[in-house]
Amino acid sequence: MSDRASKATLFIVTAPSGAGKTSLVKALVDSTESLRVSVSHTTRAPRAGEVDGVNYHFIDKEAFSAMRQAEEFFESAEVYGNFYGTSKTWVNEQLALGVDVILEIDWQGAAQVREQHPSACSIFILPPSLDALTQRLTGRGQDDAETIARRMRQAVAEISHVKEADYILVNDDFETALAELKTVILSQRLSCEVQSQRLQTMLSALLSG
Repeated sequence: MSDRASKATLFIVTAPSGAGKTSLVKALVDSTESLRVSVSHTTRAPRAGEVDGVNYHFIDKEAFSAMRQAEEFFESAEVYGNFYGTSKTWVNEQLALGVDVILEIDWQGAAQVREQHPSACSIFILPPSLDALTQRLTGRGQDDAETIARRMRQAVAEISHVKEADYILVNDDFETALAELKTVILSQRLSCEVQSQRLQTMLSALLSG
């Protein structure tokens, strides 16, 4: 196993719906080496343009229940009547290969993951205001007024858990938020704990004299 593969980080990214989490994570992964985002399993129906295995693994409730009973999920949650879960096997395989993994999950899932993986790095993405969040949800054109109102109530509940994260970002300007997100990833990769394991061979050589 190489020094690079000796240590990888599990990142948790949480945000209320409409805060721009998915777009930021996609841009981050597209521009960062050795970083992958976990594709969750869900029982909800695909939206227009979504691809099975790319956006989500779309399965029915019976299959989801069977996976959960078999303890195949790192975390799972019910959101708006639909179930979501993160594959424990896939995440552990990627980390073992030295690939950093990002989980896009809500605060409930984040709490479950931190309990099982205390070294995970948690990032919370905030909108600049509730008005801006409402405008973004409305502008997507995917939901009716009742659904948007429900998402806004859920957003406030989600934001109440912001202090549970290690880092907080505000997505007001996309490029600024992306740069800050990249900085968090880099700072974690350069931490003493990670570098001590990643550079173990080099450090041993430096200390051998």
